[in-house]
Amino acid sequence: MIDQPQQLSPPPQAVRLPVRPAAGRHLVLLVVFVCAACGLVYELELVALASYLIGDSVTQASVVLSVMVFAMGVGSLLAKRLRCRAAVGFGLLELSLALVGGCSAMALYASFAWTGESRVVLVGFALTIGVLIGAELPLLMSLIQRISRRDAEGTVADLFAADYVGALVGGLAFPFLLLPWLGQLTSGLLTGAVNAVVGGLLVLWLFRRDLTPRSRAWLLVANASVLAVLGTATVLVDDFERAARRAVYGDDVRVAVQTGLQEVVLTGGPLGPLDLFLDGRLWTSERDEYVYHEALVHPAMRGPHSRVLILGGGDGLAAREVLRYRDTRSVTVVEPDPGVVRLARTDPALTRLNQHAYRDHRIRVVAQDPFSWLRVPRGSWDVVIVDLPDPGITGSAKFYSQEFYGLVAAVLADGGRLAVHAGPPDTRPHTYWTVEATLRAAGFTAGPYRATGRVSGVAAGPDRTAAGSGSGVPGWGFLLAARGPAPRLGLDPDAPPLRRLTRAVLAADAWGAERTRVPGLPPSTLSHPRYQD
Repeated sequence: MIDQPQQLSPPPQAVRLPVRPAAGRHLVLLVVFVCAACGLVYELELVALASYLIGDSVTQASVVLSVMVFAMGVGSLLAKRLRCRAAVGFGLLELSLALVGGCSAMALYASFAWTGESRVVLVGFALTIGVLIGAELPLLMSLIQRISRRDAEGTVADLFAADYVGALVGGLAFPFLLLPWLGQLTSGLLTGAVNAVVGGLLVLWLFRRDLTPRSRAWLLVANASVLAVLGTATVLVDDFERAARRAVYGDDVRVAVQTGLQEVVLTGGPLGPLDLFLDGRLWTSERDEYVYHEALVHPAMRGPHSRVLILGGGDGLAAREVLRYRDTRSVTVVEPDPGVVRLARTDPALTRLNQHAYRDHRIRVVAQDPFSWLRVPRGSWDVVIVDLPDPGITGSAKFYSQEFYGLVAAVLADGGRLAVHAGPPDTRPHTYWTVEATLRAAGFTAGPYRATGRVSGVAAGPDRTAAGSGSGVPGWGFLLAARGPAPRLGLDPDAPPLRRLTRAVLAADAWGAERTRVPGLPPSTLSHPRYQD
């Protein structure tokens, strides 16, 4: 949206138009509508890409929107200097906005891929785009008053109505049309092309008599140049994405798909260790995934485990461990992204790693958000395993809330156990012990433990930051919970052979997690998430 400009005085003379004044007025309002839609698409693109590349969607949205609103006010003030040549000024403004806004997503992605830093670039684009958007409406106000000398109040009302409706259309088109059909980069380039064409048509056709021949020629050349840049970038966008992925993930990217929820990337495979990335975060590494999955699953299987519920875990690796118990009769996997399950069923390297878990007749897959699925009573389970992204990721915070654990308690059988991946206690103790406090608030008693001893030099596990990359003890933190007394940490007498986990290792892991305890933390709820360290 665009800040309300100061009321502008009508020009001394009306410009001659190739159409009647009423039609010209409606054309200007149509341009306002399109420009508002394009402007909001630029904003949403920056927010979406920043959340994907940097993480913490709430912070990124706050930074982008607050910086852009401030910059729009600056742009409104700067536009006063262009009122004397409103047509030329608006033409140049739209070309600049089309070029900067259209290429912003590519530039942000390139900065992240090749330098590893995108925050400064993000703020720079938010400022620049905000200034350009803020200057649009004052210039359009001047242009519409060149057509008609109607009352300024009515003109402002019409302009803002067109602006707000355009913002609504742009805001809905981005997530429901542009993003799923074209992707982030192509959507930005197409939006920039629309911006340039609409702005150019308004100035070069409707207000062509307001331009000198030299200005008209320069604007034609500039429009053609901007459209050529955007068109060339659109043709090369697939090559750019492949090169950027290689810069981020390495040279052995085998699969890169955009599901309805996230980008899924597989690297390695038959000739090297398999890595699975979800939205840029390393979710599973073949080098050491067994450390994580053995610790997550097997302590919870001590006791009755006939019926097991896995929330998340679409890669099939937690299910692989559960299915090693012959007396387990049924396993239900509730995975929000069916695209991950599809890869886990069909990709040769991933099916080899999960030992074709989805072929087992005991397994049932539900493609649904775990929170929504739990709200409808569906029976009870002896073991519930929460294999979801790190609680520090904004989009996962609801799965670590008191309300979520209350829903889990309703489906847990008497004497049942709940295993939760809760982030690393060594490097992020506040987050880890907030999960424990939240479980207690939901009526559980939890025993802490961790898994350490990564065998690879890269960050691995459900989240790159969660694995403790770069500092502290690398590993993962878990909580084994039950209603009533805390379940004793141990292994089932009939547990299958394990690569790392033993009773002695588990006891040491419990002591290592306990010594990081942060007392007195409040629980996290849907209305007050508390997982930002």
